[in-house]
Amino acid sequence: MTGLQTLVRSWMFDGVALVLILGLAAGYYRCYRHARRSGAVGGVQAWCFGAGLLVWLLATQSVIAVYAPTLFWVRALQVLLLLYVAPFLLALGHPVTVLREASGERVRAWLDRVLESRIAQLLLSPPTTSVLMLVTPWLLYFTPWYVAALTNPVIAGATRMLLLVIGFGYFYTRLQVDPVPRRYSPLLSIGISVAEGLGDGLLGLVLWLGPLIAYDYYAGLHRDWGPSLRDDQTFGAGVLWILGDVLGVPFIMVLMRALGSHERQHAAEVDAAEDRRVQAEGEAGTSTTLWWERDAQLQDRFRRPNPR
Repeated sequence: MTGLQTLVRSWMFDGVALVLILGLAAGYYRCYRHARRSGAVGGVQAWCFGAGLLVWLLATQSVIAVYAPTLFWVRALQVLLLLYVAPFLLALGHPVTVLREASGERVRAWLDRVLESRIAQLLLSPPTTSVLMLVTPWLLYFTPWYVAALTNPVIAGATRMLLLVIGFGYFYTRLQVDPVPRRYSPLLSIGISVAEGLGDGLLGLVLWLGPLIAYDYYAGLHRDWGPSLRDDQTFGAGVLWILGDVLGVPFIMVLMRALGSHERQHAAEVDAAEDRRVQAEGEAGTSTTLWWERDAQLQDRFRRPNPR
């Protein structure tokens, strides 16, 4: 069987994942029809959500899932798809907005109460989700969890779902394209991303130069084809490090765009407030001051000298 035939014919059945994918696809489509009429979302969001479901499907049903228990680098690719790529695309689909727009007043009020709760503000905050995103790969690769997820079907399925949930929570709170418990400046997300890039690079470096992961497991497969165990892990380290950084570029671009929109909105709010103040003082017949004399950050620097 050639390589192309292997890619086409190698499929496996993950019933739980397939049911969830089909259920989410049907539910999103049904809600999207209502949300689109209100103008809350458009076709781009629907395509992003569909692409996320497709990546999820490929990671759990295709040749990637077939060879993930055998090759370290394929397992690394599967982890990257489930933890990073699929959740990023799903979050860009604005699923919370779609659900909220298609729901009645009771469901909307319930969603708002959930998002305003303290536990939601704690769990769905950039620090919490970023720590989970950063720590999870380290725990997966350097604890017995890794072998257990390769040999136990129940743990394997739970691990795949956990990776997807952690990844979605991360991008949901960082992108802030949906209603979130608390909004932060996109500049904070950009700063966190820089720190996370260093952490991901360190993980790739340790896997590249460090000892072999799950040596007894992979040696016990007696695989007489493909790369050696060392080369296999080196390729996996490259997937997590280099490919992860490449896939992070669209995320940074989205954050930069959000930062630009945030700054423009803030400038518009400041201008509107200043216009209202000047108008109010003019109607009252009082003298106006320059805007920078009322700005907390600039008034000390440019304060007018007292006349003597």
